[in-house]
Amino acid sequence: MSTNEEIIGRADVHDIEAILAITNTDRNEVISAVEQNSEAIFTWDYTKGARPALDKLYEKAKVSMWNGETDLPWDTEVDQEKLVIMNAEQNEAAGMGFADFDVAGTSFEKWTDAQWIQLGIESQNWSLSQFMHGEQGALICTAKIVETVPWIDAKYYASTQVMDEARHVEVFAKYLDTKLSGYYPVNAHLKMLLDDIVSDPRWDMTYLGMQIMVEGLALAAFGFMHQMTTEPLLKQLLRYVMSDEARHVAFGVLSLQEYYADMSDAEMMERQEFAFEAAVRMRDRFLQQEVWERMDVPVSEAIELVMRTPTRQLFQMMLFSKIVPNCKKLGLLDRNDQWLRRRFEEIGVIQFEDWVDTADDYENFALGQELADPHGPTAATA
Repeated sequence: MSTNEEIIGRADVHDIEAILAITNTDRNEVISAVEQNSEAIFTWDYTKGARPALDKLYEKAKVSMWNGETDLPWDTEVDQEKLVIMNAEQNEAAGMGFADFDVAGTSFEKWTDAQWIQLGIESQNWSLSQFMHGEQGALICTAKIVETVPWIDAKYYASTQVMDEARHVEVFAKYLDTKLSGYYPVNAHLKMLLDDIVSDPRWDMTYLGMQIMVEGLALAAFGFMHQMTTEPLLKQLLRYVMSDEARHVAFGVLSLQEYYADMSDAEMMERQEFAFEAAVRMRDRFLQQEVWERMDVPVSEAIELVMRTPTRQLFQMMLFSKIVPNCKKLGLLDRNDQWLRRRFEEIGVIQFEDWVDTADDYENFALGQELADPHGPTAATA
């Protein structure tokens, strides 16, 4: 089995300086090409419903489409400065403020209210930009799944997800363009992970990287933002996207559960290492290093301060609330002497292992259903 250095390029998963050493070297480029060597697989077995769970997802997807142009209230006025203040007031009242750290003796000590508000505006721009970039990654990866997966039921469902992802890219781009005040380029850690997922020729690695890891984390992050924002258009946009994302993650769980059942230990080890690498890359991308650079503060100092806050620690952990139970259902946690379990213990997220997996939970995200608190008692044992 590989070491941390071989998997993620450093021995200590918490090494801030090593994390910040990874940068986006082509941030001003419009086009980015990634070579892939996957086989395009035809199947001449057109038996619909041979995999009933996937067929059920496909049928649900066909009647769950929404139109980003007409189903969202785009005439909603968004004042970013007022929104930052309102969000801060709501979240502080709920005990979930992000600025709850001691700034004495730091670069933030003499910050004005205007600077704190600008930080909130930049964080909004950054977060929505990364969501948009991630959705384009999902668009490309799901199109690849249509080409490479050998089952007709999976091709049928994946084709509906391609449309979903196009819609997600569209609405995030429109929100950024018409309601916020600027884009950020794709984060280097996110781009590195997307490149790895796209370039791997094995179809199940595309599933694992995108459907389980990236989409699983996105589902949790959208839920957290949905709860914390006071902006009605963004709240509704996120709710619509989450209704799709839950099906997407379930698609990955249902497909890989069958495929991984007969894998050798050596093959599973490769998947475990890939899942760990993806988990670390995604965690690293949420450190918002580009925002701190734009705000002209020492990046490592800012990250170390923010990461000490209870709310940020909760947010970082909650990002994995969908990933860990799904990995457990796929048998990834405990194969090879519990290798992935120990890695998830190392990054402090194993406590989610008994929460409900998305294959059993996706219908609870359907439009019209009331969402559970993203950091409330949604575990199977609660």
